This record gives sequence, C-alpha cells and structure tokens, in this order.
Amino acid sequence: MVRNRFAPSPTGNVHVGSLRTALYNYLFAKKMEGVFLLRLEDTDQTRFEDGAVENLLNALNITGVIPDEGLIKTGDEVVQKGDVGPYIQSQRLDIYQKHLKTLLDNGQAYYCFCTKERLEEVREAQKAAGETPKYDGHCRELSPDEVQTKIKAGIPYVIRLKLPENHVIRFEDGVRGTIEMNTNDLDDQVLLKTDGFPTYHLAVVIDDHLMGITHVIRGEEWLPSTPKHVYLYQCFGWEAPQFVHLSNILNADHKKLSKRQGDVSVGDFLAKGYLPGALVNYLALLGWSPEDEQEIFSMDELIQAFDLSRVNKSGAVFDRSKLNWMNAHYIKELPIATLVEKLVPFLIEAGYLHSEEIESRNDWLEKIGELLRDRIEYFAQAKEELALIFKSDFVVNDEEALELLRADSTKCLYRALVEKITATEVLDAARGKAILKEIQKEEKIKGKLLYMPSRIMITGEMHGPDLTLIMDVLGKDEILTRLNGVRSVIE
Repeated sequence: MVRNRFAPSPTGNVHVGSLRTALYNYLFAKKMEGVFLLRLEDTDQTRFEDGAVENLLNALNITGVIPDEGLIKTGDEVVQKGDVGPYIQSQRLDIYQKHLKTLLDNGQAYYCFCTKERLEEVREAQKAAGETPKYDGHCRELSPDEVQTKIKAGIPYVIRLKLPENHVIRFEDGVRGTIEMNTNDLDDQVLLKTDGFPTYHLAVVIDDHLMGITHVIRGEEWLPSTPKHVYLYQCFGWEAPQFVHLSNILNADHKKLSKRQGDVSVGDFLAKGYLPGALVNYLALLGWSPEDEQEIFSMDELIQAFDLSRVNKSGAVFDRSKLNWMNAHYIKELPIATLVEKLVPFLIEAGYLHSEEIESRNDWLEKIGELLRDRIEYFAQAKEELALIFKSDFVVNDEEALELLRADSTKCLYRALVEKITATEVLDAARGKAILKEIQKEEKIKGKLLYMPSRIMITGEMHGPDLTLIMDVLGKDEILTRLNGVRSVIE
C-alpha cells in the first residue's frame, strides 16, 4: 500500500509551497487508495514558533488537505492517530538514540569534538584553496579510549555519518530520473547535535522507515541531501522509498518565491478572501499538468487526474493574476447565501455593516453580493469596490465627466430622474431599469448620454457596477440626496 507523508517544521505560517507539497502527497495517496500521514519535524528547537502547529493544522483542514494518520485536529483538539507514533519527532528521541548506537557500533558513525572555531577555519582555508568547503575528517579515526576521555572531560560533541571514500551513491528520482553522487563530493553529515537532538538527516530516514513510507514527495532543496539518506538506508539494511523532488515555486523574477514580492503564506491568502478551493486548484497546476487543457478542478477531479509522471522538472512561476482570475471564477460560481457568508466579515471590517445587523439586512446583503459578484477577484477588494458606491460626498473633478453633466440633454435627464424617483414608492433594480427606459422613450435620450451622466450623478464615477443594482442598494432617499448634491453643477 502507498504510504506518504507531509513532514513540516513548526516554524510559522504555512508557505504556499509547503501546501503544494502536502497537496501532491495527498492527491497521490488518494489516487492510489493509500495513506497520507502528517508528521511534525521539530528537532530544531531553535526554530519552534508558538502557534505554528495550530496554523498548520488549520491551513490543512480549511483547504481540505486532511491527513489520514499522524497529527490530526478534531474540533479544537490536536491528537495523534495511528499505530506507528509518536508522530512528533521530539517525542522519539529514544528511538533515534537506539538506531544511532547501531551506526556507532558498526563503525558507520563517529564522535566529533571539533569546535565551531576550528570548523570555520577549515572552511575558510578550503575556500581560499578553491575547494568545496566540507568537514576534513579530523575526528574520524579517534580511538575508543580517546573518545571516552573527551566525553568524560565534558567536551561537547556531535556524531557524524562516516561516509566511505570514493563510493558512488545512486538512486532514482521520480521527476529527475537517475541521480548519482560520489561520496568524495559529500560531507560527513552531522547526525546528532550537541543538544542531544538528531538532525533532520538521521530522523527522517528512521521515521520514514518505521512509519512504512513508500514515497517521499518533497521540495527540491532536499535533493543534495538525498544521497546521504540513501546511504543511511543502506547502513541500516533497509529498502529506500521512492523519491520525488518537486521544483520550487518561483517569483516573477524566476527566483524562489519569497515575501519580498508579496504574500506567500496560506494564511495571508485566506485572510484576503481567497477561497480554499481556488487556492488548492491553482497550486495543483504549479508544477503538474493534466493530460488535457482543463484548468478548473474540484478536489475529487484532481485526485482522479493526478499523475506523478506529469510533474514538471522546471520551476513554476507564481502568477498572482492567474490566481486572481481563478479565484474570481470560483466567486462567480458561489450560491448567493455562501457568497454573502464569505463577504460579511469584510463588510464589517470596512464599517459597512454591524454584526448585529446581519440577519435583519439579509436582503440588502444579497443585493450587495450580486453587485460585487462580477467585480471582485478576492473578498478583500469589496471595501474598495463599495467605497465608490457608498461615498455620498463625492466631488466630480474629471473634465470629461463635467462636460457630460453640463450637456443640455443632462438637464432634461436630471429633471426626469428627480421627478420619477420622487414619485416612486420603492426604488429597486427593476424600477430603476424601468425609469431609465421611460426617460429614453419620453426624452429621446439614449446610450452614453443616458447611462453615463446618470451614473456620474449617482456615484461620481463614469464606470462601475450595474447602475440599477446600485440604485437598488442605495435606495430612494440616498439617490435623491445625491442628485440634489450635483444639482449646482448641472444647472
């Protein structure tokens, strides 16, 4: 059975690149009727951030990339589900120590007492000589007595992997094919740090084996370390999993996606009102391509279509305009009740609505929703879009707009609008449309000379959402107030 995992570190908000990695693992596991597991890799305690685990699990739950096993959030409770735990690395230290002893006993690992200062000197000397900086093996051949003497003296140490010399390590990558590397080009990797915690390189191999992981799907930043992992599998006499290294997601400048060019965390996008389904759909296509030209996928459709053989080698550029287009599509498809539900928090934040008014103003909210449905790409844009509508004390400064307001036909249009709206009991979209048609017929004003001056008089803008919807949302009294406000310009 296929078993794969997402194994992040608790270091802050979830990067969209991390969500894509989790998503590909999830899609492949579901496609193969396997198990998707979540493990927390927290052996680097210096990078731990409070709230990171909660952010991680919330991001996965909200986007539907939900683990079958491992660290799970049910309601407000975080639990560990499965038979091969613990699924938090800091709770597995005795397991790592046991396997590390095997490596030491077999001469495949060794104690290293070199100070940071010595290591830095070695690196600088190697750089000056034009060599690749790496550990020089100073402690490789210490005798057992020398090791025990230093340990008893309290000298800090790490434990390193003892790589054989001039040995070719070979493995197959699901994206890049055959990878080969000579151990002469590799460093004797630290396996245990001075704080007693294992490094990623030791823990990940032990955990993946003991948890029965068959496929390791992770970012390409781990590709240079994979030969060492493969060698560790060989040291333990274990079969290595299938490795698949995903290319990075890139900024527009083709460098790795970073905060310098905008939002990069899942939380950032959700907070701005991007829909989880749209974000997942977009990320799925960053580095993987379906067999046909389909772009809009439900999660079930992604599961059916996903194929590791169609994962790309080259990095994919994070195109925010394409994400916006996709999210706008998802917004357009929302039922009005769902659209309103998503919109309400942004209206409250902008001051257009109070929380206690939600139920009593539902009809009005549905009108706002329909007004914005085709106008916004994500919900945070609602504030700016509605500002054009709700700003009643506008001043018309645009020369073209002023020219239209001062036209002779606009004087007739203005009088007709005031007269007909004043005589109207309820001004809704249907009545607004009827009024404009009546004026067109009676005053012989049509096209640009009808609709554009009407919009300018009511909103102060030459362009915007459907005018009759705006009339419906603002209502009779507000429309008459605004018409009175531009009267001096027209007359």
